[in-house]
Amino acid sequence: MNLCHKSCLSYDDILLEPQFSDIRSRTEIDISSDLGVGLELSLPIISSPMDTISEAGMAVAMAKHGGAAIVHRYSSIEEQIRQIKMAYALSNKTSSHNLMMGAAVGVSGDFVERAVMLNKEFVNFICVDVAHGHHILMKEALGRLRMALGEDVHIMAGNVATLEGINDLADWGADSVRCNIGGGSICSTRIQTGHGIPGLQTIMDCAKTDRNIKIIADGGIRNSGDIVKALAAGADAVMCGSLFAGTDETPGKIFQDLDGTSWKSYRGMASKEAQVEWRGRYNSFEGVATRVPYRGPMRHILNDLEGGVRSGFSYSGARNLVELQSKAKLVRQTASGLSEGHTHISTRKW
Repeated sequence: MNLCHKSCLSYDDILLEPQFSDIRSRTEIDISSDLGVGLELSLPIISSPMDTISEAGMAVAMAKHGGAAIVHRYSSIEEQIRQIKMAYALSNKTSSHNLMMGAAVGVSGDFVERAVMLNKEFVNFICVDVAHGHHILMKEALGRLRMALGEDVHIMAGNVATLEGINDLADWGADSVRCNIGGGSICSTRIQTGHGIPGLQTIMDCAKTDRNIKIIADGGIRNSGDIVKALAAGADAVMCGSLFAGTDETPGKIFQDLDGTSWKSYRGMASKEAQVEWRGRYNSFEGVATRVPYRGPMRHILNDLEGGVRSGFSYSGARNLVELQSKAKLVRQTASGLSEGHTHISTRKW
């Protein structure tokens, strides 16, 4: 066994040091990100390809705010295509906005056929969606997908947690890589398998790559401050699931308890419940299923996140992502510093 003595940081372990800013208005700040090969986002946020997060409604909501959704793969090809067509139909009714949208595939079974058919339905990118992306099956899948789709289709792949992982996926044909293992709010990979690296450390390590590859910080993002930290550490965009759970645009019904509390379902795709539903069985499980409070329309959440991210850029005196990453100064904080940074009037002893 090799023991690594490096200190690994999570989002709560660091803060960004405030710096001089000559930015007079947040409207001067450009938070857009170009992920390459046709994938440009004016809001660098992508919704996760989960069956309780990303279908037609989420695709429209994300695109209207400058982000993107990835329509999940946990259905038949026909149903996945139906969701994509439905998103276009909803967009035509409500907005002329260009509908930036991706679709997920796996690494076995019908994944090549699925990707080819999805690409014909005018999705902007394909996401190869597996839990452990630094794997021989990913290498083989990316090779087959590049042969089938050519070089002009953006392929996102993941997940990985190391510099070696992102370098290999780049060499195998990915244009962008989802980086993080086990950091999601309903993911239990680190508990079940003992594997993973804290989320911020993953981004910092992967940002050392010398490949022409874009980094998607995926997992552990709980607020706009975490988004700013991830981008400052080297990410080009973030992927979120739990931040959007329970909204109108997520799939599923709104339930109501006898006391009037409204809620919706939210589950990890490696949970027992999800695996049994989409393939009739489960092997190991590395996620949980739960319920979350009903939260209304997505636009309020996205507006708040965008506002917080713009403010975050301003505190570093950065007008765009390149400036943020070059100017950002990360400082470590103690547990007391973390506690101090939260609103704490409710715990004060008067």
